[in-house]
Amino acid sequence: MLAQVDERRNPRTRATLDQLLDRWFEVADIEATTRMGYVNKLNKHVRPVLGKLPVGRLDAETLESFYASLRRCRDWCGGKAYVKHRIEGEHTCTAKCRPHACKPLSASSVRQIHWILSGALSRAVRWRWIAVNPVGQAEPPAPPHPDPQPPNPADAARIITEAWRDPDWGALVWLAMTTGARRGELCALRWRHLDLDAGVLTLRRSAYLDEHGELREKDTKTHQQRRVALDPETIEVLRELHGRYLDRLAQLDADADPADYVFSPEPDNSRGYRPDTITQRYGRLAARLGIDSHVHALRHYSATELINAGVDVRTVAGRLGHGGGGTTTLRVYARLGCRSPTSELLERSLLGCLPARSHRRSKPWRAVPTRRSPPIFVIRSQRAG
Repeated sequence: MLAQVDERRNPRTRATLDQLLDRWFEVADIEATTRMGYVNKLNKHVRPVLGKLPVGRLDAETLESFYASLRRCRDWCGGKAYVKHRIEGEHTCTAKCRPHACKPLSASSVRQIHWILSGALSRAVRWRWIAVNPVGQAEPPAPPHPDPQPPNPADAARIITEAWRDPDWGALVWLAMTTGARRGELCALRWRHLDLDAGVLTLRRSAYLDEHGELREKDTKTHQQRRVALDPETIEVLRELHGRYLDRLAQLDADADPADYVFSPEPDNSRGYRPDTITQRYGRLAARLGIDSHVHALRHYSATELINAGVDVRTVAGRLGHGGGGTTTLRVYARLGCRSPTSELLERSLLGCLPARSHRRSKPWRAVPTRRSPPIFVIRSQRAG
């Protein structure tokens, strides 16, 4: 205790939090997209407020007051009224220059900031810049309860029907619904990752945009590849998609390449989509239909339909690429695995195969959509070969 008091009175370094963060980023081994997320949060929320503060002066009270201010207003207005201008400097105000309205930063974002600071200040303790990590004494907001909001079956039907107006776009939305693949994984998917004869899709890579806005590829989120079994309907969808790809190549007098992308804005499929393009296009589709949804909700839809249909959590976790042996899947989706009109409908359709399933638990299972619109899942055994 006396050492901590002395540390507060006579800190070992005069370095500021900004200087610590700069040095930490130089040596920390952080995955590219994670690093960009850290940088964005720190530049937007932390550096303008705490950046000039010496690290030796940071304490639990300062941090908890900072967290509380973010939970009141992400722009740290302090309760002051002002006009939020669309651009800085002299300009003619338009309707976009509006009085500031406080918008709190979410508890999950504040918790992320808490753990980012914890990592940087732990390194400061190791470097003997400070004696104690003040983040360990501060209390972040309570973790929010997971609230996935998948589209209901009726909305899913409308979404997939609208998407089929462009067959290639419809195939992407369909695959997102039936496999639960992340948008980056779909953008990085190449024809060599598909074995349509075996009915298997291998997810190896994920696309992302670097700090310069350039399209790059990296490992999947959990740094593990996964094999996803495909149902006959999805195989047919992908065969049709491949046929259109070959037709375009014939018109271009070009040869097929297994390294070409499955989904591409280019006629020869030589370049994959940007993930933000998928997000924006899906957002426009949902807005046209008057549905409040985002592209990640298709992943939630796949997971909840599988769980409601009776698929065990570990199988769902493996299909989605969740780590922890199903812990994440259980935490996020367990409360949705209850009886509902959808699960009752599925229960009636499963009456003939549930007994067989209960007697053959050692066999793998896969989810199969019953019709093209929407993909409602039933359970079938995955036969060998």
